Amino acid sequence: MEGLVVENLTVAVEGKRIVRGASFTAPKGVVTVIMGPNGSGKSTLLLALMGHPRYTVTEGRALLDGEDLLALRPEERARRGLFLAFQSPPELPGVKVFNFLVEAAGKLGVSVKDKVESSLEEVGLPREYAYRSVHVGFSGGERKRFELAQALVFNPKVVMLDEPDSGLDIDGLRMLAEKVRQLASSGKAVLLVSHNPTTIEYVKPDKVLIMVSGRIVAQGGLELARRVEAEGFPVVAE
Repeated sequence: MEGLVVENLTVAVEGKRIVRGASFTAPKGVVTVIMGPNGSGKSTLLLALMGHPRYTVTEGRALLDGEDLLALRPEERARRGLFLAFQSPPELPGVKVFNFLVEAAGKLGVSVKDKVESSLEEVGLPREYAYRSVHVGFSGGERKRFELAQALVFNPKVVMLDEPDSGLDIDGLRMLAEKVRQLASSGKAVLLVSHNPTTIEYVKPDKVLIMVSGRIVAQGGLELARRVEAEGFPVVAE
């Protein structure tokens, strides 16, 4: 049950430290939620784990099933089973959803032609969206649904979701929670960033991490998320 292990990770952007000595685990079969105020380093942490070139890891290490992620290029991290759904995914005019998913999966060594349409349907998107340009004309909620569909198609070991609930209505939040639990039940590690108490109540995470000013200041379960909702981040961080 290894999954993702992060030890004393410090991340800088243009010389400025954003993440400071973060340590946590995201085991397989477990839903881990990261909460924190805006600007606390949550997105930076996920992007650094994925290997985004703007973010420099200056200390610490990150392991996926015991393998050093930081020694791998971003595409190699993806091949090993690390997946990140972006907070603000770009439009790709002229690139059809079906072709995008099939080609991306092919680079990961996976054949998914028979899964594309069904995965779109699973997240509440019509099958015909497979033949539209990626994110072009998609609403905010549809973009989030498509990002989640990618996780279903690619079948990674670790699914990192950065605010996947933004733009989703109440039915969308229920769908998100169902798919997140489904991913965890299938043995994947799920690492989810969210501010939304409704999402967290629906998902019922196994672990909750509180991140303030670049540091993991508290860890617990659903009761910790409820305490934050009732009392705020400063109280929990004390």
